[in-house]
Amino acid sequence: MSDARPSRAWVWALLAAFTLVSLYVLGLRTLVPPDEGRYAEMAREMFASGDWVTTRLNGIKYFEKPPLQTWMNALSFAAFGLGDWQARLWTGLCGILGVVLTGYTGIKVFGERTGLYAAMVLGSCFFWAACSQIDSLDMSLSAMMTVSLAALLLAQRDRASATERRNWMLVCWAGMALAVLAKGLIGIVLPGAVLVIYTLLTRDWKLWTRLHLGQGLLLFFAIAAPWFVLVGLRNPEQPHFFFIHEHFERFLLKEHHREQPWYTFFVLTAIGMLPWLGVLPGALRHGAAREAGTFRPRLMLLVWFVFILLFFTKSNSKLPGYILPVFPALALLTGSYLEHGSRAARQATAGITALIGAALLAATPFVTRLPHQPSEEVLLQASQPWMLAAGFAALVGGGAAFLWGRQLRRDLAVVALAIGGFAATELMLAGFEPYGRQRAATPMLPLIQAELKADTKLYSVRIYEQSLTFYLRRTVTLVDYWDEFSFGLKQEPQRSIPTMQEWIALWTRDARAGVKSVAIIAPEALRSLQAQGVPLRVVAQDARRAVIANL
Repeated sequence: MSDARPSRAWVWALLAAFTLVSLYVLGLRTLVPPDEGRYAEMAREMFASGDWVTTRLNGIKYFEKPPLQTWMNALSFAAFGLGDWQARLWTGLCGILGVVLTGYTGIKVFGERTGLYAAMVLGSCFFWAACSQIDSLDMSLSAMMTVSLAALLLAQRDRASATERRNWMLVCWAGMALAVLAKGLIGIVLPGAVLVIYTLLTRDWKLWTRLHLGQGLLLFFAIAAPWFVLVGLRNPEQPHFFFIHEHFERFLLKEHHREQPWYTFFVLTAIGMLPWLGVLPGALRHGAAREAGTFRPRLMLLVWFVFILLFFTKSNSKLPGYILPVFPALALLTGSYLEHGSRAARQATAGITALIGAALLAATPFVTRLPHQPSEEVLLQASQPWMLAAGFAALVGGGAAFLWGRQLRRDLAVVALAIGGFAATELMLAGFEPYGRQRAATPMLPLIQAELKADTKLYSVRIYEQSLTFYLRRTVTLVDYWDEFSFGLKQEPQRSIPTMQEWIALWTRDARAGVKSVAIIAPEALRSLQAQGVPLRVVAQDARRAVIANL
């Protein structure tokens, strides 16, 4: 690859390798609860029931989120069968889509090299690469918001023709509609607020005449509205719960116990941008610099990042994935800065990456000395080779980038950093698999399945294992457990047993009648049953849960 002009053969080779590796690693890990198990199980139930309107979890109405992720996962199961990689396929494709769109937008708006750099930055930054491998709503939302952002930039760029502007704005409206179906009203609220703030900063009031509001709104509602209408007609309780409780109350109240320090998302942004942290400050300053022309795309990207960061900082509910939509904008700003910014910043980035790799290598032998339960010793040991490999990838990538940077071979330095960051992230995720298996309780599966027949009653007592139900391919009857099922169980109370006393009586009566039942149970509940002399046989047990039978 020459700095005179990026080789198209190199570009296609990098894209092919990135795509193949990203898809291959989707199936390397167990679905980790709660999120991965939850969204896989919701899709399995949708696929099994054929009901594509009322979303359910464990057979209970579940309206916390819209259905786009569940639809896509269910389609994946219909096409390829049930499994880990099938459950992550939509998420993985969303991650790849975001990278491709970011690169294409960079090429069209800023130039060929900036687009190439932006794609490599996004594909290799820690948060985007990691979340592309996790079955959760955050990547689905972020990909659809990337469609909106990319289409807006392409439509409003000064060189766009009237036809291009109309077509790309319709894509933008479609992207916002799909973002609403991915996670709710933020799919249109966040882009809309960014547009308002950008207009106030630039005084470019004519921008609003170029949005194709009439056609755009028709397309938006044609895509986003039908499901909300259908689900509301079938479930009159859904609109208030979804729009009021899940949006306004969740944002303003602390009832979900997800509050974190105000600086949480600032720290997560810095960590998430690795290995590109060294150029991030310069990229943000570059975004605020004056640009030629009427439309200022770098300022739009800066507003996108700052507003979304501050919006979620204000929220009383803070989860790491909330900040994911900012990374395509940061990648485009970083790609532009890597082309036009200082060599010293690029060298600092390479040095930081190499130092992080060296730190991982040095820390790996001491991992087993961290505080842990005795049962976790083997898990820590199993993760060590992967940590060493990740540290080596970061060290080599950072070191190679530093050396090539000194030789003024900028393209090779950027490629080396991208490969090092991407490889380190994937290796770290692979090393988490022993913990994932324990969290999901998959080692217990053969023992549980040996106890079950089609008519065996299966309970979940004071606990709900999000991934285990997916792997068992069946729902459970909840006992004295509410949590995220509270709203659904108020609508359908017959789908659970509300008290331990009722369940113990049923469990004991079935045992005396020779009717076999199996229960997944919280450890403290098991100890209580044993103290009461309730008939049971322990089938399997670990630190997190136990499995018992009544015969």
